[in-house]
Amino acid sequence: MKEEILFSLKDISFSYKNKKVLRHLNLNIERGDFTGIIGPNGSGKSTLIRIMAGFLTPEEGTVLFKGKDIKKYHVKDLARDIAVLPQSMDVFYPYKVEEFISIARYPHLQRGISGAEKNSDFIAFIMEIMEISHLKDRRITELSQGEAQRVFIAQCIVQDPIIILLDEPVSHFDIKYQMKTLEILDSFNKEGMTVVIVLHDLNLASEFCKKVVLISEGSIYKEGEPCEILTYENIEEVYKTVVVVKENPLSGKPYIVPISRRYL
Repeated sequence: MKEEILFSLKDISFSYKNKKVLRHLNLNIERGDFTGIIGPNGSGKSTLIRIMAGFLTPEEGTVLFKGKDIKKYHVKDLARDIAVLPQSMDVFYPYKVEEFISIARYPHLQRGISGAEKNSDFIAFIMEIMEISHLKDRRITELSQGEAQRVFIAQCIVQDPIIILLDEPVSHFDIKYQMKTLEILDSFNKEGMTVVIVLHDLNLASEFCKKVVLISEGSIYKEGEPCEILTYENIEEVYKTVVVVKENPLSGKPYIVPISRRYL
């Protein structure tokens, strides 16, 4: 049975200050996907996420969400279905952490979908698994960068979307919270939440993503399962660096080892 296509990007192009960032890009995201967007700095990954979120309008092409032009949706309808975590978040109002996270329930409360007790329990559960319960009465403006990022991710999950778009969500984390965050996202993906995530760490993309999309110079170089895409030929061609690709002995997934040119 063919999965429902949530996002269909057709012939997308976009420029910043006359510099072409995306070039005639075509991409489908199916319901239930856990898709990693990978590629060198400046290849267009963040722009792609912002276009999917509706933050940017492509100069060419069409973005369809559930078969309908994303521009024709009301913002509240999109907020119910799509959660977005951009590469950087600036919060200037000193919300308490629990209050800030609870804002994500607003689109559902407006439609009477969830009662206050259910919301409270769900928020408490997500704060617990993200290990931020002890921060609930702290002001978000007082948190460290890593603590704030965990709060932002918790807010996205509390929104209970059908798809979550994340741009480098674990870049500020140590290895413990990188793994923990991706394991949490993986568990929600198994329950039906679709995940699209920009990752710089190719080994994390290999371990957690069902599909990876390798972007080079604003176009999709290749897409497919990690074992198909994360080959030394593809990585060396796109990243212009030397690697060795091995097999993770536990997962069987590709494991990438960068090689210094000093040894060549």
